[in-house]
Amino acid sequence: MQLPQDPQQEEPGHSDGILKRGVRSFVLRAGRVGPGQQRALDEFGPRYLVEYAADKPFDFPALFGNANPVIFEIGFGMGGSTAQIAQTLADTNTLGCEVHLPGVGALLKLAGEQGITNLRIARHDAIEVLRDMVPDGSLGAIHVFFPDPWHKKKHNKRRLIQPPFVALAARKLAPGGRLHCATDWQEYAEQMLEVLSAEPALDNTADGYAPKPDYRPLTKFENRGLKLGHGVWDLVFRKR
Repeated sequence: MQLPQDPQQEEPGHSDGILKRGVRSFVLRAGRVGPGQQRALDEFGPRYLVEYAADKPFDFPALFGNANPVIFEIGFGMGGSTAQIAQTLADTNTLGCEVHLPGVGALLKLAGEQGITNLRIARHDAIEVLRDMVPDGSLGAIHVFFPDPWHKKKHNKRRLIQPPFVALAARKLAPGGRLHCATDWQEYAEQMLEVLSAEPALDNTADGYAPKPDYRPLTKFENRGLKLGHGVWDLVFRKR
């Protein structure tokens, strides 16, 4: 099948460009696609991949074949946690967005070999997919796990969790839907808490940071960090 083209990076723009795409919250990194990942792209891509089309909003019941709640995951990396969540939450559907081809191939391999049926994948900028293709009020949850913290102050404008994105995310959630963020960078966690708390459409489900929900797997990287004394912060907000 013909794969989507690499999303094009744009030069940094104004601080509100996170939605206009003047500022990207990710950098496309070169990565080798292994033979197993390439086979998965060829064999399972037609079953799981969805293409970005700004003028074609999703019909989720048609896309998944049922009316179960939809989780929208932004940046799933190599996809191990995404596959596990899809299997754990079998009565939900997951649409994962990732721009890095090796990660897409890795998740396709897991999904195809494990026979996961409640998963679809978009290899495209998640902001554009969310903005242009996801109908308002249609999502049961949005997951943003360990986004790039852009720790240098001059790069903070590239962080995903900013007021324009949070307002967009809240609009796409159904009433009662969750926006779940997690980070291992304390200063970013503090910014997330401030920004999420300021969004009038969302309520915090905890008094500050939330305990890690059972459905979010503990990754090997995260577990190693915890053993070294590194912190991890979960934030779970609910649409009013």
